[in-house]
Amino acid sequence: MTAHLDWLEQRVGWYNLKTIAMIESHVTMSDKITTKKRYFISSLSPNAKELAHAIRNHWSIENSLHWILDMTMSENLSRMRKNHAPENMAIVRHITLNLLRDAKSKFRKDMSLKELQKKAGWGKKTLSTILMGQP
Repeated sequence: MTAHLDWLEQRVGWYNLKTIAMIESHVTMSDKITTKKRYFISSLSPNAKELAHAIRNHWSIENSLHWILDMTMSENLSRMRKNHAPENMAIVRHITLNLLRDAKSKFRKDMSLKELQKKAGWGKKTLSTILMGQP
């Protein structure tokens, strides 16, 4: 980790930048050890514990949201690459996910978001409940 970043602010124009950190992680899977180095820039002061905590929190939120979007909407299979299509579809997926989460309490307690999404495609009553928020 370094806090000597004057040169970077002048060169790139990133202001209020206080820290660059590198985190090295080791993952063991079936006798094979993989090492990854990830680099982070931050406006946090150079405090290893505080920075590690912020990075872990960011990635836990990011990973859980990505996992849900991939499991419920197969986001990883999307082949949209042109213009604004990827960003627009990400917005549509987030809105859909929020609507499904809000409506989930009106259905079976053990129903997954993917099941609820499928049920909405099969019946107008379910779809209406999700979109309008009424049973």
